[in-house]
Amino acid sequence: MAKQSFSSGQTLTAQQMNDLQTNDFNLSVSTQTANYTLQAADKGTREVMNMGSAGTVTVPNSTFNAGDAVWVHSIGSGTISLVAGTGLTLNSSAGTAPTLAQWEGGVVYFSTSSSAIFFRGGSKSTLNVDFLLVGGGGGGGTRDSFSGGGGGAGGFVTGSGIIGKTTYTVKVGAGGAGGAVATNSSAQNGTASGFLNTANGGGFGASGFTGNGGNGGSGGGAANATAGVGTGASGEGNNGGTGVGSTGGGGGGGAGGTGSNGTSNTGGAGGAASTNNYTGSTISYSGGGGGGGNTTGGAAGTNAGAGGGNAAGSAGTANRGGGGGGGGQANGGNGGSGRVVVRWLTADAAGLSISVTGTTTNGTDGSYTWYAWDSTGTLVVA
Repeated sequence: MAKQSFSSGQTLTAQQMNDLQTNDFNLSVSTQTANYTLQAADKGTREVMNMGSAGTVTVPNSTFNAGDAVWVHSIGSGTISLVAGTGLTLNSSAGTAPTLAQWEGGVVYFSTSSSAIFFRGGSKSTLNVDFLLVGGGGGGGTRDSFSGGGGGAGGFVTGSGIIGKTTYTVKVGAGGAGGAVATNSSAQNGTASGFLNTANGGGFGASGFTGNGGNGGSGGGAANATAGVGTGASGEGNNGGTGVGSTGGGGGGGAGGTGSNGTSNTGGAGGAASTNNYTGSTISYSGGGGGGGNTTGGAAGTNAGAGGGNAAGSAGTANRGGGGGGGGQANGGNGGSGRVVVRWLTADAAGLSISVTGTTTNGTDGSYTWYAWDSTGTLVVA
């Protein structure tokens, strides 16, 4: 459409606002990894330069018309220089040669087909993100001559949201402690993880002949058939399994399935885990801990702790949110700590400065940039 002109104090119509949104804000994006010459088809789009060394964007003569504009941003570590094509006059709005450092950008505006001005700025102030939250897994239960229930998995939550230029706390939940025979102490729930939402910690596995499993992201397994199983939170996980007598604890619930019931002298299997691939690899999170058994321990959900067969339960894997295994007349295993993963389209972050604290890993997967937190920290957007 033709360029619109507005006068001071003018009230814009709904159609004019819609046209502005369509033509100025919802820009199509192209990413370039080598020196690039602007094309006529780039009018009204955003060219994102992702180069690890110095590069150029050539602005050609007689390709664009007066009033045309192209947004140019740099997300790579190499400095990008805007170069005038033969016969074109190119000046920045500051009167200096237009160059872009990493995370800088602006608009090339054509006053005529052979004259252009680069206006620095035009960066975004918000960013659309996807996130994965995994709460800490619950500890596995036990008590002296009894077999305990498996710990419930930490909650498994995915979602999306919009973040702006501020500092966000990224909380990573801890795994719950397993029950201990020597001190006759009960297992503990895991703690919640959070970023824009919350994933609850997993419920503890039952300790003792009459113990109930704890509620949480997924519920802990019960110690016998008459005790209550732990309940999983809606949208995060599943319930734990029941026990039998004093010899087979129920499995803890997992994000992908309910914990299995214990049988005579055998612990129930932990509930299945769920998977996520935001880091570029498919990883299993939030498996339920296996129940303890006087003879045979229950199998664990992936990355959770197995129940002990007349032995201590195993711990859940760190930063995978699995429940701890119930002890078979021995200590229960600790729950695994949680995790937070946040990703966004790399091109969409052009013009934003992003930094993090905490124990993190990061990388790219296709068109996405991702960060994973294995301890509590921050995400800073500026």
